[in-house]
Amino acid sequence: MDSSDALIARFLALHPKTIDLSLGRIQRLLARLGHPERRLPPTIHVAGTNGKGSTIAFMRAILESAGLAVHVYTSPHLVRFHERIRLGRFGGGHYVTEDRLVEAFRRCEAVNAGEPITVFEITTAAALLIFAEEPADVLLLEVGLGGRCDATNVIDRPAAAVVTSIGHDHAEYLGTTLEAIAREKAGIFKRGCPAVIAPQDYLEADRTLREEAERLGASPIVVGQQDFSVHEEGGRLVYQDERGLLDLPRPKLIGRHQFTNAGTAIAALRAAGFEGFETSAFEAGLTRAEWPGRLQRLNRGRLPEVAPAGCEIWLDGGHNPDGGRVLAAAMADQSERADAPLVLIAGMLGTKDSQAFFKNFSGLAREVIAVPISGQIAARPAEEVASIAASVGLTTSTAPSVETALASLHNYVWDRPPRVLICGSLYLAGEVLAANGTLPE
Repeated sequence: MDSSDALIARFLALHPKTIDLSLGRIQRLLARLGHPERRLPPTIHVAGTNGKGSTIAFMRAILESAGLAVHVYTSPHLVRFHERIRLGRFGGGHYVTEDRLVEAFRRCEAVNAGEPITVFEITTAAALLIFAEEPADVLLLEVGLGGRCDATNVIDRPAAAVVTSIGHDHAEYLGTTLEAIAREKAGIFKRGCPAVIAPQDYLEADRTLREEAERLGASPIVVGQQDFSVHEEGGRLVYQDERGLLDLPRPKLIGRHQFTNAGTAIAALRAAGFEGFETSAFEAGLTRAEWPGRLQRLNRGRLPEVAPAGCEIWLDGGHNPDGGRVLAAAMADQSERADAPLVLIAGMLGTKDSQAFFKNFSGLAREVIAVPISGQIAARPAEEVASIAASVGLTTSTAPSVETALASLHNYVWDRPPRVLICGSLYLAGEVLAANGTLPE
C-alpha cells in the first residue's frame, strides 16, 4: 500500500509549478468528490502575514476548554504532513492517522484522473473531504498563501473570516505594496459574514482591509472602532467589546504580540457565534494554547545537552521583516527579565528579505551563526546568510548545522550563559524539532 509520502511525491508530477494560485482546479476536484466543502462544520477562515497560527491555536484551546470538538487545518507542517490536519474529539483532538490520510489521498487521486493540480490543492481537497466525514463542532481553516485565490477559499459562508497582521512577504505572488497584499488577504471576506480585522501595524493595510470588507458586503469587526479592544494591564490581558470586559491571565505563548493574537481569537469566536462561554473557558484557553516552533523554549531533548550549561534556547520559524521585529521585541523583553548575550542561529530561504529581517537585531544580538537548511533548494548558503547579516552590522560566523553551532558556544567567553534564538525559517524549525526529538503533538 502506498504511504502518504509516496502519494505526495506522485502529486508533485501533476503540475509543473509548486505554487499557482487559482480556484478552478480545486473547484473541479471538489465537485467530483461530491462537494465536501459544503458539508463542513461551522468554519472560521483565517488569513494574514503573521499571527495566523497563533490566533488559531488560541481559538482551538478556548473552544476545547469549552468542551467542543475542533477540526484544524494549518500549513506548512514542521516535521510530518499529518500536523496539517487535526481532527476534533471531545476532550482534545489528534493529528490525522496515516491510514485515514492515505485513504483520502487515494480517493482524490482517483477522481482527479491525472489532471493538472498543485500539491497544496489536492491535499487541501483531501483535508476538506476528511473534515466533512468526521463530526466536529467547528473547523478552523488557515489560508495557505494570500487568500483570494488560495485553495482554502472555497467556503461560501464562513462563520467568520479573520485577517491577522499584514506585512511584506511573498511579493512574487501577492504584490509589492501593502495595499495589494491586503487586497489579496481580504479575498476571504464574504457578503453578510463577519469579517474580523486584527490590529494592523500599517495604516495602508488597515484602510484597504476595511474598504474591501465594505466593498464585498462583509460585516467588518475592527479593533479600536468600538468593536473590540485588547491590551496588557498589570501582566494580564484585558479584552473588551460590546458584550463587556474580560480580565484574563497572560497568554501562555510568549511575546507582546500574543496579546493581540489572543484578543483577535476571542473577537473571532464571538463574531462566529461562539459567545456563551464561561470566563473559565477563555482563561483556560489562553493558558493552555500550544503552537510549536513559535518562540518555543527548548528545555529538553538532544540540543540543550549540546549547548553550554545554563544556556536558554528558543526556537521560532519567523522569517519576514515584521516577524523579525516581533522576535527582536520578545528577546528584548527577555533581556529585561534576565540579561544574557543574545546569539542568533539562523538559516533563511533565498525568497525572503533577509537583510530587513536581520536589521531588527542590530544592537541586540552579539553574534549571528548562519547555518544551512537541509533539503531546501531555495535555501541560502550559510555563507550568504552570514554576509547579509554582516551588512547590517552584526558579527557573524557559519556552522554546518544547528547542533554544531550550539556546540561552538563553548568556545565563547561571556560573563553569563548566552540566550540563543534559532530562527529564519519554518523549515529550519522543523529540522530542529526533529533533531531534538521533540516532535509536535
